[in-house]
Order: sequence, then structure tokens, then C-alpha cells
Amino acid sequence: MKISEAELKRMMAEALAEANCSAALGEVPVGAVVAQNVGNRLRIIARAHNRVESEGKASRHAEMLAIEQASEAVGDWRLSNCILAVTLEPCPMCIGALRLARVPLIVFGSSDPRAGACGSLFDLSQDARLGPVPRVISGIMEKECGELLSGFFQKRRQAA
Repeated sequence: MKISEAELKRMMAEALAEANCSAALGEVPVGAVVAQNVGNRLRIIARAHNRVESEGKASRHAEMLAIEQASEAVGDWRLSNCILAVTLEPCPMCIGALRLARVPLIVFGSSDPRAGACGSLFDLSQDARLGPVPRVISGIMEKECGELLSGFFQKRRQAA
């Protein structure tokens, strides 16, 4: 699946819009979108943001919610012709779900040295023992993604 840098940035801009929705709710500002490859064109079929605090469930990460929506949109748990873009490097739970859903391309903005599972802390994305290995592209709109996160946590520390 060939995808241009412009398309990657367009997807990440949509994920950033979702991340801003998280921030407005007081959630950690992470957003994700899933696009389906339809006739060599990408069509966004799912968009989500973190809802851990608002729903009181640890699994309500943006990636998990986007996977659920995308599966409903395509009518299958296999997302083998889809791309996920997320503003923060997926954690172990999310990369596990992405691998199980057979997402072949994962794009993220900002690395997560505390819980990142696509190379920062762990690299569960490339472990062939977990099934088909996805392509991972990092650093798309990294500055914008990182600034949103650091600004959120800075405000939170000032309020404490």
C-alpha cells in the first residue's frame, strides 16, 4: 500500500482534531483515525479520541475505539486494507489490538518513552511471533502532536 506524505499528514491532522476533543474533555489528548484503502484512495471510516476518564474504563484508548468503529464500518474484524494514524505511539494494549486486527500500516506522531510499544520502550510492532508484521511510520506531524501533549500536562501540573 503506497501512501504519500501529504495523505499521511492529512490523516494525522484529522487525528489531531480528535486529540483536541480529548483535551476539551480533560482526557489525555490522543486522537486516532482509520482510513480504508478503496481503489487506491483513502477514505476515513473511523475517528476516535481517548475516553478513559469520561467512561471510567482503562481500555478506552483512541486506537481501541477507532479499531472498533472501523470493524463495524467494514463488517469484519480484519482491517487488512486499512491504515491507522494516531497522535501518540501506541501502548502495548493498543499495538496488540492493532496486530490482532491485521492493520498493515500504523502511523504515529509523537513517541512515548514511558509506554510506547512501537520502538520507544518496547517494540511489539515488529515481533514476528505475533503474526503479520505491520509497517510503522513515526514522526508524522511530531512537533504538533508533542506540543499538544506537553501543553496538556503542563496545564495539569500548574493546576495541581
